Amino acid sequence: MTYLPARPDLEQLRHQAKDVLSEATHGEAEALARIHAVSDRVILASAQLAIAREHGFESWPKLKRELERREVLNSRDLDRLSSLLAEDPDLAVRRMVNWTDHRLGASPLNYIAMIGFDHERLGLPSNLTGTGRVAAALIDAGASINGQPGDFETPLMTAASYGDAEVAQVLIEAGADIEARASTDAGAVPGGTALMHAAVFGMTDVLDLLVKAGAQPHGIESAAAVGDITDWLTAETPLQPRIRALTFAADHQRLAVIDQLIEAHTPVDAVDELFGRHALRLAAQNGRPQSVRRLLEHGADPDLRDQHGRTALDLCRPAHRYLDNPGHDEVEAILRPLIAAG
Repeated sequence: MTYLPARPDLEQLRHQAKDVLSEATHGEAEALARIHAVSDRVILASAQLAIAREHGFESWPKLKRELERREVLNSRDLDRLSSLLAEDPDLAVRRMVNWTDHRLGASPLNYIAMIGFDHERLGLPSNLTGTGRVAAALIDAGASINGQPGDFETPLMTAASYGDAEVAQVLIEAGADIEARASTDAGAVPGGTALMHAAVFGMTDVLDLLVKAGAQPHGIESAAAVGDITDWLTAETPLQPRIRALTFAADHQRLAVIDQLIEAHTPVDAVDELFGRHALRLAAQNGRPQSVRRLLEHGADPDLRDQHGRTALDLCRPAHRYLDNPGHDEVEAILRPLIAAG
């Protein structure tokens, strides 16, 4: 099967069908075989059906409808979405299948929570808005706020992982289960709650929304991300959880927690064995200038390199940024003179 590209072009698929028909009409064996795999008639409808089947769809209209659904979700056009759902309400629930970037099939509600983070790959603006309104429309049309049986994670976990506060707010207001856990074989944060997803991926805005809604940390790491480890840090707290907590505090700029952990003799330059993260490099990579300053005050070494030979400064340069965060410029301004001084 040929998967659809992330940015499909219906006109291009139409041209492909016409090309297949033209080649078949001129007796080209491969084109004839493609058409004859679905029909005995060498006509345009047969060529279109061949294209649809090769992409995993029963018919050309179903292929067109899937392309239209994704385009409507990407555009966040409520009027078009309403018309689409009025014609076929199941489109609010049915998985988006046969896409090269979502081969396992994404639910529409999970998908809309991802597009802001994936804006560059999808050709969308970086300051994406309107995802929350689309999520609300999907829920009104029947999309399950807690996902479908067998899903690896809930839509709220997806919103937390991808940092879409609009979608997270809509889900919370709709009554999504904030303490639901991902499956144990989920790829991102196995067994983790939405709060833990937001904590791991550095999505502080969503994390704060979840806390306001009553979400609770379930360990010192997520407590550090929240900003309060009072009930978690004791003399018996093992070293590795403390190191991980330091990276979480750094990523969410919880400066008081950084201070507490260092005072508890957590080594400032230790690397977390579970995620392989180092507090200063992580703070630099994700554009957290307040954390960078505080860690340096506590003696963090800006010259330390990761397994790929990169320093904190290397990681905050544009080529290594995966978040559109103006804090990177401030981090670079802090680190550059220190690296230069050697």
